[in-house]
Amino acid sequence: QVQVVESGGGLVQPGGSLRLSCVVSGSIFSIYLMGWYRQAPGKQRELVAQITSGGRTNYADSVKGRFTISSDNARKTVSLEMNSLKPEDTAVYYCNVILKASQEAPNYTHWGQGTQVSVSS
Repeated sequence: QVQVVESGGGLVQPGGSLRLSCVVSGSIFSIYLMGWYRQAPGKQRELVAQITSGGRTNYADSVKGRFTISSDNARKTVSLEMNSLKPEDTAVYYCNVILKASQEAPNYTHWGQGTQVSVSS
């Protein structure tokens, strides 16, 4: 079993900052990729940022220059530093991890339960 737990959401004013964290635990042989997605009301879930085990990052155009993703493979954590937040960043943010539970197992995608980020004055 693999558990993915996010923390750090909340309410912030436009222009403010928040830091999201995600911890992965359980049966883990290796992690291929960790990332963050978000889903706003009435919209599809979309990629925000992701980072490979080798440190390669990828960001949605809408957050480039404002958000920074980082990970600690040894501690199996991934964080998202969000600055200059805008009302359109309001969404439920989900942690996403692609990992192997054993050497023989294929990569499998796991999701957290989500954490609410609200940007409003």
